[in-house]
Amino acid sequence: MPPADIVVTLRPIAPGDLDACHRLSTLVAWPHRREDWAFVLGLGQGFVAVVAEEVVGTAMWWAFGRGHASLGSIIVAPDRQGAGIGKLLMDGLLEAVTGRSLTLVATEQGQPLYAKYGFAPAGTVLQHQGTGPDLAAPTLEPGESLRPATAADLSLLAGLDSAATGLPRAPVLAALLACGEAVVLERDGEAAGFGFLRRHGRGWLLGPVAAADEPAARTIITHWLSARCGEFVRIDVHARTGLGAWLAELGLPEVASGVVMARGAMPAAPGPIQMFAPVSQALG
Repeated sequence: MPPADIVVTLRPIAPGDLDACHRLSTLVAWPHRREDWAFVLGLGQGFVAVVAEEVVGTAMWWAFGRGHASLGSIIVAPDRQGAGIGKLLMDGLLEAVTGRSLTLVATEQGQPLYAKYGFAPAGTVLQHQGTGPDLAAPTLEPGESLRPATAADLSLLAGLDSAATGLPRAPVLAALLACGEAVVLERDGEAAGFGFLRRHGRGWLLGPVAAADEPAARTIITHWLSARCGEFVRIDVHARTGLGAWLAELGLPEVASGVVMARGAMPAAPGPIQMFAPVSQALG
């Protein structure tokens, strides 16, 4: 708990907190732009921790259907860390999401705290980034085609995404279509995957990428990398996909990793589409 002489209050996060959230993320060296905060605030809920009218902490959650949520954007100001504010934020989050299965991505330092709340490791996310390599557009196999996705494809994208995650995430995909670009990979006229690219942080963020198999995922990723040669690109991939070594060979080194942690029974992904790159570490 915070020291007795420090009064910390929690209140629901609101659009008016956008600048304070951005300031906090800057203090902990996150590359998020104000626009990146607006994106996640528009899709989720959460709390801010306040001391003497100053926002000193944030924590958010995003609901997917009635049974699951992801947690993220958990920040405590550097000069307030160690005072129990992180615990207060987690207590507030967990009370708000009672009855849901939960996922989050933890740093090495954060794992012990989340373990105390019943979260267990469930995978690893690898962060790759750098200057986009000089790549040619992907060579498509016979019967394959790549086409831009539009708002009319929302139902198709949501179905593919649900097959890969077991979650209803149409609102997230609609928001991505509104702020970024997407492509659909087709094989013999049937959708075999999709991939999004949008502005984020220092440049471009590639994800989510969902595909029927690794070759399809590589084709989608290569398409976007070839379109952004020489520009800063970030892509997070699940370690289980094996794409990390390939991305490093292309010139996008691994710069960090996070542990996916879960609490409760996770939704079953029916497949056969697989999720190779998440929307973000917060949104999954």
